[in-house]
Amino acid sequence: MKTALDTERRSAYLHVPFCAHRCGYCDFTLVARRDDLIDVYLEALAIDLAKLEHPREVDTLFFGGGTPTHLPAPQLERLMLLSRRWFAPSPGAEICVEANPAGLDDTKVAILADAGVNRVSLGVQSFDASVLELLERDHRGPEIPAVVERVRRRIPNLGLDLIFGVPGQSIDLWKATLTAAIALEPTHLSTYGLTFEKGTAFQSRLNKGLLDRCDEEAERQMYALVMDELPRAGFEQYELSNFARPGFRCRHNEVYWAGTPFFGFGPGAARYAAGRRELNHRSVTTWINRVLAGQSPIAESEELSPEGRARELIMLNLRRCEGLALAEFREQTGFDFHGLAGDALSRHLRQGLLEEREGHIRLTREGRFLADTVFAEYV
Repeated sequence: MKTALDTERRSAYLHVPFCAHRCGYCDFTLVARRDDLIDVYLEALAIDLAKLEHPREVDTLFFGGGTPTHLPAPQLERLMLLSRRWFAPSPGAEICVEANPAGLDDTKVAILADAGVNRVSLGVQSFDASVLELLERDHRGPEIPAVVERVRRRIPNLGLDLIFGVPGQSIDLWKATLTAAIALEPTHLSTYGLTFEKGTAFQSRLNKGLLDRCDEEAERQMYALVMDELPRAGFEQYELSNFARPGFRCRHNEVYWAGTPFFGFGPGAARYAAGRRELNHRSVTTWINRVLAGQSPIAESEELSPEGRARELIMLNLRRCEGLALAEFREQTGFDFHGLAGDALSRHLRQGLLEEREGHIRLTREGRFLADTVFAEYV
């Protein structure tokens, strides 16, 4: 069944799977200390992008990782030229690159800016030496202001990523982190609670008793602090983990939360169109070898039923602070939210986890603390 969600793809994600090292909490698709693969990766990416047959105009283009800015300057420039060959930014398009403070010099910033990049998401995570050491980050707090200024001279739209709920991190230390981040005057802040993902070094250390989780109540207080302090500093919370100054939301991420189609290229990249979700092989070498051999890089694909698409859209929209627009949802999917929600909705309304106002269903402040529990009943 064709629905209003079946629009033309006008967003693209390119995955760049290289890092100087893998942090202990990271489960992203990447390889560390394998810079020998960068040139062959770019060769494979060029071949895969050529399947588009002709350039596509996009409203958002996002380079994620890994660490895209880990690429040496010549290869970073090659990546930028390659992307612009196949993806033509529309007037006012958002072109965003994820970056880490380490190694982000003037030359690389100039390459990004000259290629039209107009947004950078900087993986700061913390300003505290002990937290950065535990997270196995390769930069130090005192370096961050200089990096921020270096980027902002050419690319003013700069967001910072932060992590809370780190073992040993106190409420006061987290508040100091927020204060330091706000003082740098970014346009955007993303704050994520630390998770122990399957297969990561952190999970292994947790299982062996070498690492302890942050106290659950302390982590709750840290998230509450975020929701209090950032709006006071002029940031609007527009999604569970994301805060922006007016006019500076991450437009690419909003494409995901709106359930609209997007392109995805590179190892581990996902793409979505017309109810079909595809995921590339996560192994970087497998992805490279398959593309170079003329084989499909896709590892998984799923055709969602109309109801499956509708239920997924519920979860995606509830992540946004505006919540789910009931009339728009019905128009997009052909389903009535109340009919799909069943008894869960009345229970969540009664428990104060959801609210229904002005034609929207949204998480309450209390509901944001228990978002995953709420989502599970609608998917």
